[in-house]
Amino acid sequence: MLFAGDPHGQFRPIINAVNQHRPEAVVLLGDMDAEQPLDECLEEISDLTEIYFIPGNHDYDREGWYNNLFGSSLSANNLDGRVVEVAGVKIAGLGGVFKGKVWHPESGIRWSRREDLLHFLPSNVSKHGLRRHHEAAIWYEDYERLAEQEADILVTHEAPSCHRHGFEELDVLAEMMGVKRIFHGHHHSHYKAHLESGINVCGAPLQGVVDINGDVIVGGTNGH
Repeated sequence: MLFAGDPHGQFRPIINAVNQHRPEAVVLLGDMDAEQPLDECLEEISDLTEIYFIPGNHDYDREGWYNNLFGSSLSANNLDGRVVEVAGVKIAGLGGVFKGKVWHPESGIRWSRREDLLHFLPSNVSKHGLRRHHEAAIWYEDYERLAEQEADILVTHEAPSCHRHGFEELDVLAEMMGVKRIFHGHHHSHYKAHLESGINVCGAPLQGVVDINGDVIVGGTNGH
């Protein structure tokens, strides 16, 4: 199984990695910025491996990017907020980022459930559903639901506390779920670390691909 750092529109490293290593599955860690439907971006490998993803924050920035991800034929393989068995491994997904208008560990929970915010919004807004910038948030209701389940691997867009811009809340979630490994994107730098609990952590590099051990196998750059 492979894990792909933020593609930001560049899918060739993922395609090359799958062609070279033929994994049972590849998981994209957010910020696809897909200019075409995701299934079309990865059509070359669609018959070679299973493709899964979690959304990042930038996937909600533009209507086109949003539609090309959530409206693609791969939308059913969105791992955000659920646990799915992939190639015999239970993977939990938590996409998006912490946002002060919804939930941020430094300022607390403003809205724990989407339903509560929808009831608060004016009817002319709520009838169209949440705005994309709200959808891009990590929601406490998803966090709570995941915490009641078990998994082998947790994939997130945000980082846990071992990263200088990470969050202890993700450490706690991983520990509650009994996971052994965390893979995340967002920060565009590759590193391997472990939490005090012994959970292994890998930050995937920008436009790069790592294996199950967190080692870079194709491409990848560090930095923004």
